[in-house]
Amino acid sequence: MKLMTKTLEKRFAQVGSQAEEEDPLIVAKFFNPCGAGTWYATEYDPETRIFFGYVSIFGDWNDEWGSFALGELENYKGPFGIGIERDLYFGERRASEVIREK
Repeated sequence: MKLMTKTLEKRFAQVGSQAEEEDPLIVAKFFNPCGAGTWYATEYDPETRIFFGYVSIFGDWNDEWGSFALGELENYKGPFGIGIERDLYFGERRASEVIREK
């Protein structure tokens, strides 16, 4: 599965920086279909191929806002060679609608 499309990259460019936004818009959701890990992307820099967003690995107190690389998501291979996927049915939502406070 292609994690970053031209359409999605264009949408990230339209949304731009959300550094000052109290309740940022989550543009894309990536997940590990065979285990733990969900990445909610709010920003993307096409030059560095780095996202900013909310990362939930185990759904506990370790969940946090931070940066993650497209290349790392693309290169991960889990059981049977299955990689990270983009949730094709995820509609853009505000962080407060998706992220549960711990």
